[in-house]
Amino acid sequence: MAKRKRETVADTPKTTAAADAPSEPVTLQIVTGSYERVLHGLIATVEPKLAANSQAQDKPASSVKFADTFLFNAHASAIRCLALSPASDGSDPHSQKVILASGSTDERINLYNLSTAPPPKNAQPSIPSLHGTAITQNPKNRELGALTHHSATITCLKFPSRSKLFSGADDNTVAMSRTRDWTMLSSIKAPIPKAQGRPSGDTAAPGEVPTGINDFAVHPSQKVMISVSKGEKCMRLWNLMTGKKASVLAFDRDLLQNVGEGRWSSGEGRKLEWEPEGKEWVVAFERGFVIYDLDSRPIAQTLPRPMTKLHQLHYVPNLPSTAGSVLAASTEDGRILFYSSASTVTPAASSDAVKKGREVAVPSCRLLAQLGGRAAGLTSRIKDFEILPVAEGADRYFIITGSSDGAVKVWRLNGEDLVAALEQPEEANDAKKEKLSNVSNTLAAKQVGELLGTHEGGNRITCLKAFVMTGAPEEAADATDGAKEEDVSSSDDSDSD
Repeated sequence: MAKRKRETVADTPKTTAAADAPSEPVTLQIVTGSYERVLHGLIATVEPKLAANSQAQDKPASSVKFADTFLFNAHASAIRCLALSPASDGSDPHSQKVILASGSTDERINLYNLSTAPPPKNAQPSIPSLHGTAITQNPKNRELGALTHHSATITCLKFPSRSKLFSGADDNTVAMSRTRDWTMLSSIKAPIPKAQGRPSGDTAAPGEVPTGINDFAVHPSQKVMISVSKGEKCMRLWNLMTGKKASVLAFDRDLLQNVGEGRWSSGEGRKLEWEPEGKEWVVAFERGFVIYDLDSRPIAQTLPRPMTKLHQLHYVPNLPSTAGSVLAASTEDGRILFYSSASTVTPAASSDAVKKGREVAVPSCRLLAQLGGRAAGLTSRIKDFEILPVAEGADRYFIITGSSDGAVKVWRLNGEDLVAALEQPEEANDAKKEKLSNVSNTLAAKQVGELLGTHEGGNRITCLKAFVMTGAPEEAADATDGAKEEDVSSSDDSDSD
């Protein structure tokens, strides 16, 4: 009886872990661009495995297997940005494809078709590999061509829908192309900023003035677009229905100081991102960010401390409506910081207008948690990252990060950790909250996420995109095609009889 009791106790954690583990492996398609002009395609297969010491921990440990799909010099110079379109509509899961667009400093936009079907399970490398990574080529991935709409460096690419591609460049234009025939429908021209601090007799060429679109963001309704440019301390709102400027929102001087833009800083916006439902948007500067509502009023501003450079911003999708909006920002010191725009902290009065009551102090976003950093062995800057929800659970995510040292890391994040951090009351009382400044101490933040695997590419990554491969495997497609051929042949035989 004692032996039977020990077996029951030992089997209990395994049953619980197996219930929490995903039933099937998840395949991720990762694409990175680098300074070395290399466009690198990776397939990461996350396979659930129970840990050996399952008695000590209830969560299963997952392993990631990487395989190279393509690696070639896509451009004549450094790759600056990437964009992925939504998957094509179709009832056949074998024919669904995603359009990949890559922009570079060579003024070209390259276009590719990527299949959403994962490779076969028993795929063998077609070429001998010295570094141990399998090489799996997909014949359905092919090149579509190139666009030459711009005359300067391509800085940002966006697919607001499957049918349109928006591209911004240093020639101060945003072009809108139709994906059906890749015809440029229209273009929006932003004004060239005036040179600051130049003498009256300066005869320098206009091209030497810092110009160009830093970033733009299209509203989910595709009726409004926001852009930020080099050399401008403002952002521009565009009416996409008419193609004309709607308004210009200048950044307040006190607001710029609160987000780390001092006297000698450029004060220009670097990144823009709309909230998935279109209720707010965020503009990121070199070290801080500001969140605006639909009335174009700043509702939150944050400057992480210790001060570090911000590289990318994304909203966490598919969170419960009660949690509000959660913003993720990657930093120079190898971390991803999670902030809540719904839960804010009122800062101390920093300007005379706020002290005299003429203006309302803009609160600071509450820091929920952090991922990576020295605690997780990641110290190099995170140039870009992607947040991919898992289809099996609305609160499970895969986070793929690309660092400047060439490392691609796959993390697993539980959304319940962010919600739990949001529901926990803050330790500081109301009197201490009023004395807080517009900064957030990120060193004491809660560590979340679990590192699943790392792939060392060797190229200095500048941009990254990824998606979950939801199509049917190639071997299943072959079996289906074979079954169709058998059905057709049998029907022909029956007709001939």
